This record gives sequence, C-alpha cells and structure tokens, in this order.
Amino acid sequence: MQLPELGFRPTIGAALARAATGFGDVDYVVTDRDRITYAQAEHRSALLARQLLAHGVGKGTRVGLFYPNGVEWVLWWLAASRIGALVVPFSTLYAPGELAKGLRLGDIHLLIAPERAVTVDVAAFLEEALPGLAAHTGTEVAVPAAPYLRRIWITGGTDRSWARPVDIDEPANDVVQQEILAAVEAQVCPADPAVMIHTSGSTADPKGVVHSHGVLMRQSVFLQDTMNGFTPAGLPTRYLSAMPFFWIGGILHVTGSLHSPLTILTLARTEPGAALELIERERGTGIAGWPTLTQRMRAHPDFTTRDLTTCPSIVDQPADLSLVAVPGTVPRHRSLTESGGGFLTTEVLVVDADGTPVPAGDEGELWIRGPGIMLGYNKREAWEVFDADGWFHTGDRVFVLDGEPGVFYVGRSTELIKTSGANVSPKEVESVLDQHPAVQSSLVVGVGDDERGQEVVAVVVPSDPATFDADLVAADIRRDLSTYKVPRRWVVADADDLPLLTSGKPDRRELTRRIEAGVLAGRH
Repeated sequence: MQLPELGFRPTIGAALARAATGFGDVDYVVTDRDRITYAQAEHRSALLARQLLAHGVGKGTRVGLFYPNGVEWVLWWLAASRIGALVVPFSTLYAPGELAKGLRLGDIHLLIAPERAVTVDVAAFLEEALPGLAAHTGTEVAVPAAPYLRRIWITGGTDRSWARPVDIDEPANDVVQQEILAAVEAQVCPADPAVMIHTSGSTADPKGVVHSHGVLMRQSVFLQDTMNGFTPAGLPTRYLSAMPFFWIGGILHVTGSLHSPLTILTLARTEPGAALELIERERGTGIAGWPTLTQRMRAHPDFTTRDLTTCPSIVDQPADLSLVAVPGTVPRHRSLTESGGGFLTTEVLVVDADGTPVPAGDEGELWIRGPGIMLGYNKREAWEVFDADGWFHTGDRVFVLDGEPGVFYVGRSTELIKTSGANVSPKEVESVLDQHPAVQSSLVVGVGDDERGQEVVAVVVPSDPATFDADLVAADIRRDLSTYKVPRRWVVADADDLPLLTSGKPDRRELTRRIEAGVLAGRH
C-alpha cells in the first residue's frame, strides 16, 4: 500500500510549523466569540508548550483536556502534541462519574480545563467526580478515584486551592527556553502515540483508542479534497465543524486543517440557529457534521432569512454526506474511531462468518489492518485486539462494489448502539441501572429510530413494580451517564417476559424484535 506523500514529517508539530509558514495569516479556528490564525496558533501554543515542559510534562505524559470546541481546546491540544504528550480529550457531555472513570482508565497525570465548560461549573463538577479533592490545600493532588492524577490546571480563574490557575492569553514566567522546545519537538516521531479517544464498546468500560501522529496526519489529508469539493469556485474554504473535538471526527478536522488553509468554524454548543448565524457571518462554504444537524438547520425558522449563498451544499446536497453520489440507498461507511476516521491508508477485507473473503456486492464483516489504523486499545495487549495476521475485526456489516470507491455500511453484528452518531455500550448503561435500588435487573437494546438511527431502550425488571418510576430512575442515573446514554424509552417487564438463548443468556435480537413489534410495550 502506497502512503500519501505529505511533503513534511507526519507529526502534529511539523504540520503546524509548515502551516504557520505557508499560510500563517489565514484564520485557523473561528468561533462566535474568538478567532485565531495559523501563525497565532503556532506562537501561542509554543508558549503553552514551554510552560508544560517547565512543569515536567513531556513525551508520553498523559494530559487530559476537558474543553468544548473552541480556540482553547485547539491551543492546548497543539501545545501538548508538539512536545510528545499523549492527549486524552474528555467529553463535556460526561456526567461526573464518567469523567472520574475516564481519568482513572486513562491514567491521567495532568488535567486542563476551563472555569466553565458551556454551562458546567468545572471546579464543582470535579469535586463531585473525585471524592476527597475538595479537601486538598495544595496544587499537588492525590485521590483514589484517579490515582495517577497529580495536577489540575484551570483557565479563566479559580478560587480552589487544589487547582493551578493559568492565563491562556498572557505569557507565563515559568517557561523553558525556546531552544529546549525546539530540541524536544525534534524528538517527536510519527510513531509516537498522539491521542487516546474513549469510545463505547461491548464492555461496561469505554475503550481507549490510541492513535499515533503518523496515522492522524495521513488519515486526515483527505479533508482538503472533501471540503474544497463543496466550496464554490473562487472562495476560500471555511467550513462548519459540527463534530466534537473530543471524538475522532472533530480531531480529524483540527488535524486535517493543518494540511492546507481550511478555516474551521465551530461553536462550544452547536445549535441550529447559532450555526446558521456563524455560517452567514463568516461566509461559510460547507458543513462537516452529523446529518441530523443539517436537517435541524433546514427546519429552523432562520433558515430562509439567512444569506447562505456561499454554502450551497446546505441547500442542494443530501444532509448525510455519506449518501452523496451513492448508487442506491445504502450509505458509504463513515469509518471508525479505530481506523482514524478514514480508510485512506487502510487495507479492507469483507469476510463471511468463517473469515473467508466474500465477492463484491455480498454482505460480510469488515476487517481492517495496515498503517492507517490504531496502535491498539489502552491497557489491552495486541493479541487481544488484532488477529494473528494483524486484522482488526470491526463487527460492522458492510459490502463493497466493483468500480465504486469506499465501503457501504449495512449495520453492526455486535450489540453496540449507534444513536445520533454516538456509540452507546448496553453493558455500560446496564451496569449503572443494575446498581439502582429500584431496579432488580435490566437489559438495554437499540431500537430503530428515524431521527437518531437507534434509540436507547431499557427493559427493566423492577424491585417493586407498584412503585417503579422511570423518570426518577432516569434522573438518578444522569449522575453517571451522559444524556445521550440515558434510555429514552422504558419497558417494565417480568423476568419471565425476557427471551433467552439456549445458553441461558438474554436473546437481545428477539427482545428488540418484540419491542419493535409492540409485543413488549414501553413509553417515551
């Protein structure tokens, strides 16, 4: 397999230096309240990187980021990446218990966060997530819930003694010399781990997908062709990134925009009205996000009043970009976190149940391997993740067509639920539900939904059917689950109502069929 010729050493730091030199005065990231050029991103992230080095952060240090989309996320990501730290971005949709789990599983040493993340009071949120944190009187922390965590930096000001306040807009005094930063950057290699992205899997704990600098830079090179393809002739490409930066789609955007001048327009909270306003104000030329957002933008009352002439794709293209130029109705595969968000440098195989390749047009399971996939899962040995020939078995049902590029996505052969573009592990939700005093046992399945793809449905055997209140249970479990993981529909059942396989395990497929057929009724 021939790798794309990038023209530079495929590390994030090298890509940033090239961008700052080649098109430094172009806007890199623009929000509703802030903007930064490529040259400014290089300069400001260098100061932050020198500050990180002064405090002992270096190659391999695990740095957690708890920020919404915006300039601050990008600056800290660049600063940590260019010195070889492993960046672990955390979802601002997390409940306190989920963040605590991510800090523990990710072995985070330094957590960097703003004073407020959208509407979240971060200091109070962290004290709820990490019992014992509030009692600390110094900036060296130690809490059992996240045993490797030693430092928490907060931008925007804080009155907590356990946090170190950092001013992202002012040069700090505690920085190492520029030549030390240059020497450090020279030692960052394409093979070095760059990012760990937590994604739901078939177990109760999220999987930590680890990608190298080389994979991120090679897999993201396609972005310039994709976004330029939607840009009207003669206009600079300025696209709305509606993907969270803490998931692979958003990371591909901030990485892909280092290859060529592709200005990112983004919002801390992507709401249809605000997105339309930003596109009009900044003369946006395209949208990169889940189709549900485009559909909501088209349905918004401001849609017909905004000047969107620079962004014709929002009017005349399918809301789902995976359906553009598709022969038929089956979408192209949007890729996986494990493949770095693309298939550009990935070897693809479609196989039957015995692992035998199937002919073009036949459905089978997608296997991938090669230089475009993850290094592996955090805390998992290679043999647990890849087969003896290096293939990663994705569990996705797909097919390929002769003469047609890409892979066509049919569904999943695993239990993972895909709702509004996010993965939800049934076992994770069940593990939280089963600890609730009102729940004797639970099963969680995904049921087809026109808007979300799948809806999270909980089938609950209550401890006391007469007093069971799904609304109260839902409110309680939001302490440990993101909103999109909380079931939207509840089915109260007797244990005898649940179908079983011959092994005695729950038959989730039959359970889903019964819910969809109305045999087991639920409520929203």
